[in-house]
Amino acid sequence: MPDILELLKVIFIGIVQGITEWLPVSSTGHMILTDTFIKLNVSKEFWDMFLVVIQFGSILAVLLLYFHKLNPFSPKKTKEERKDTLNLWGKVIVGVLPAAVLGLLLDDWLSETVFVGDVATIVIAAALIFYGILFIWMENRNKNRVPKVQELGDLTYKTAFLIGCFQLLSLIPGTSRSGSTILGAVLIGTSRYVAAEYSFFLAIPVMCGASLLKTVKFFLKTSITTPELVILITGVLVAFIVSVLAIKFLMNYIKKHDFKVFGYYRIIVGVLVALLFMM
Repeated sequence: MPDILELLKVIFIGIVQGITEWLPVSSTGHMILTDTFIKLNVSKEFWDMFLVVIQFGSILAVLLLYFHKLNPFSPKKTKEERKDTLNLWGKVIVGVLPAAVLGLLLDDWLSETVFVGDVATIVIAAALIFYGILFIWMENRNKNRVPKVQELGDLTYKTAFLIGCFQLLSLIPGTSRSGSTILGAVLIGTSRYVAAEYSFFLAIPVMCGASLLKTVKFFLKTSITTPELVILITGVLVAFIVSVLAIKFLMNYIKKHDFKVFGYYRIIVGVLVALLFMM
């Protein structure tokens, strides 16, 4: 069993993951930064796997909160509603394709180059600041515009694919998977609410696939110890609980507010990261 200090570290990391996965502020960036100050006593191979698999807890939160909406076999749905749900899954699959293909091809290269040491820190700082500015610009640009897509059902396959292309940006640490898809969706013409919901649904196959891929790669190279298993389960559970709260907060928040606050937050954090790097 891991000691109490290690478990407290995991709980903190799970909280960071659960909050930042769904807010457009970059969970991977925050997780890498967290590791700079709070290091778990685990192997590099386990940590690399843990960073990805802990996201599975966040996905469970989406499945819990949107189970009825995503379930095409619900007896409470009419035939037409079931057809609409299957159509929604079709749009999710189309949106996932760009990231799924390039993500598999570039996974090892990114892990060995962009996610390493000082390079990762520089990239995270730059991405946080750059996309923070883009969020503020986007909201100013759309201030008096009426979104073309105000209901998830109005999302076309073409628009879904274009949003999926924006999701490719999240392969770079500090960008944010939810941030890139939300930014792309709103720029294309969806409402903030539709952009956020579709971003959640896109995450299901992407993050489940990434978790499976990292787990398989880990077990092909080594085996997991009992303390590591406890750490992994704890992290996933905490990320799940916090993600439920984070998703509810975000969806209520954007009903009355825009994304500017997240843009300012990203810029502040990006500047702090850059200053820490220079120091």
